[in-house]
Amino acid sequence: MSYELSKKFASLKPSAVREILKATSQPGMIAFAGGSPAVEAFPCEEVKTISNEILSENPVSALVYGVSEGYEPLRVQVREWLKRRENTVSDDDEIIITSGGTQVMDIATRVLTSEGDTVICEDPSFIGSLNCFRSHGCKLAGVPIDADGMNIEALEKVIKSNPNAKFIYTIPNFQNPGGTTLSLEKRRKMYALAKENNLVIVEDNPYGNLRVEGEDVPAIKSMDTDGIVIYAGSFSKILAPGIRVAYAVVPKKIVGAFTIGKQVSDVHSGVLNQMIVSRWFDEYDVDAHIENIRKIYRRKLNLMCDCLDEYCGDFIKYVRPQGGLFIWALLPEDVDMLDYVNKLIERNVAVVPGTAFMTDDTKPCRYIRLNFSTPSDEDIVKGVKIMGEIAKQYK
Repeated sequence: MSYELSKKFASLKPSAVREILKATSQPGMIAFAGGSPAVEAFPCEEVKTISNEILSENPVSALVYGVSEGYEPLRVQVREWLKRRENTVSDDDEIIITSGGTQVMDIATRVLTSEGDTVICEDPSFIGSLNCFRSHGCKLAGVPIDADGMNIEALEKVIKSNPNAKFIYTIPNFQNPGGTTLSLEKRRKMYALAKENNLVIVEDNPYGNLRVEGEDVPAIKSMDTDGIVIYAGSFSKILAPGIRVAYAVVPKKIVGAFTIGKQVSDVHSGVLNQMIVSRWFDEYDVDAHIENIRKIYRRKLNLMCDCLDEYCGDFIKYVRPQGGLFIWALLPEDVDMLDYVNKLIERNVAVVPGTAFMTDDTKPCRYIRLNFSTPSDEDIVKGVKIMGEIAKQYK
């Protein structure tokens, strides 16, 4: 039997990140292509203790069906935590627990768009979200990013030329892959433009707690007096990605539709994993844990940047991020990016070609994305040295 794929799905391509990650399983491969938090940041012993407690005391409570909106104690804890740390939830919002941060984008797209509608997003942007939007039959309208985030003049033009746009998707803090942080002035202007043009903003903030220098910038959601911002956060980067627990702050006026979208997607997120996160809040100091993992990422980011400056300083240009997990590196005009990527793989160094993150991956791209959280310190030094050695071949 031959299968005919849906038109929406047939246009999707495998994630270049995931395809390259297959190469990282080869012995000796240095993985600059990943996106996983540093394993030394995982609170393994705490999770082990909590899991044993839950499964010893009342295992049935963790193994039955759950509520679509999420485990109620965790929803309350997330609300209180966000009010205190970020001011990103008000009395006009509800907390919905999701199975990973990308599910927030999937549900928002399912609820807010029809096939053929447009999603406005940064260009480049996270490949998982871009493919999510494509899978719902949406068109992508990309807006270039500057050193301080999305170009607002370009955003205005894109809004005017896309009257069927339904929402703006942004990763404001330590953007993936660009590493940039959207300035406060631009956040205010983006919110004003969205309000003026009857657009929703989907604010995706998985990396906000990973700031290693500078001051926190208020979330767009903290400015939301009109109920037009859906805010997405995740425990993947501060607890562990494998538990797949994230959350959405959703205006009450659309929470009913959002809940139905969640039910269609997976009924509910895993109860055991939600209970683990909830008890983590009960028994441990989450804020202190975040400060500790920031030290890990500060060291690893500075190490990779120092190595890039030393071994690739006249070859690669980049904006030094203030946090997150990624560096967005620009190659010289006369260098074939894919050729450079392939030569790195031959030397057991895996990076992601920038085309994977573009709204139109057929256009030329001179960028590569580097991840500093996954590799060891030793591999960071070794891998960047190899990058510099191969760079010399182009001179």
